[in-house]
Amino acid sequence: MSVRLYVGNLSFDATGDDLREIFSETGTVEDAIIVTRPGGGRPRGFGFVTMSSEAEGEEAIRQLNGQEVGGRALKVNVAKERDSDSKDG
Repeated sequence: MSVRLYVGNLSFDATGDDLREIFSETGTVEDAIIVTRPGGGRPRGFGFVTMSSEAEGEEAIRQLNGQEVGGRALKVNVAKERDSDSKDG
């Protein structure tokens, strides 16, 4: 079963291809995206990578969390699912 990882503290120059390249060294990458701002398309400094298995996701976290890429220490962990039913008041 695949696992989706949150990747934070990215350089604003990072691309989805950059993420795919970095994470492919730890396992099979199914998807890699950089989140951008609406309208302008400017990167927001974080993205998501989907690894093909939980074991590969855990290995990616172990190897890449805190690793410096583009002068910034990556923050990598399992992405939390958004709960669209609960909104803070």
